[in-house]
Amino acid sequence: MTAAYRARAMADAGLVGIAGECALCHPSGALWFPDLRLLAVSDLHLEKGSALARRGVLVPPYDTATTLLRLQAVIAEYEPRIVVSLGDSFHDGWGAERLAAPFREKLELLIAGREWFWIAGNHDPDAPTGLPGDAVRELAVGRLRFRHEPSLHEAEGEVAGHLHPCARIVQRGRSIRRRCFAGDGRRMIMPAFGAYTGSLNVLESAYHGLFDHGRLMAYLLGAHRIFALPGSMLRPG
Repeated sequence: MTAAYRARAMADAGLVGIAGECALCHPSGALWFPDLRLLAVSDLHLEKGSALARRGVLVPPYDTATTLLRLQAVIAEYEPRIVVSLGDSFHDGWGAERLAAPFREKLELLIAGREWFWIAGNHDPDAPTGLPGDAVRELAVGRLRFRHEPSLHEAEGEVAGHLHPCARIVQRGRSIRRRCFAGDGRRMIMPAFGAYTGSLNVLESAYHGLFDHGRLMAYLLGAHRIFALPGSMLRPG
């Protein structure tokens, strides 16, 4: 097996390096750091459905249940010691107060026995009401820095969310657009984990200046695996 083939196989398995730290991109949209036993998720947007309903936008009220089931599954798979939720964990500052009792109990069980960090987001800048865990603006773990919004000035080791990245490719006349992790070896921007979240193409202007485009990789989420694609294959839209 050649070095190039091995590197591509590792990338397609979701294995990535961020500032020298090994991580695994999971098809759910979670990011697992095995050496740290740390699991990161971003942009859960819990209780988005109830927030929309309060504004008269009626959508099926299943987003929190779906997102928590997905989170429960990935936590059961890895049994992390540390969980970092990278901001916009709730769709607004009152989302935690609107949690139905069964959802609150499920979330408390997931938090129990772990170090759990709520990173402040633009939708939820304050600690979630009545839930355990530590609320912080950002978190440094070794060479890594976890924050909600990516910084234009501090790329090395940054793991961020906020932008809800996706990527689009065209092959054999067929267009494919999927949520993705986006990284260049220095920083990683994570996809939104929540059930009712949109996405923004990594070639949009909001990402300008964030990546070395010669090293940009998009790790597209498949149903059961990750598909690693170089930035040169990506298309707008």
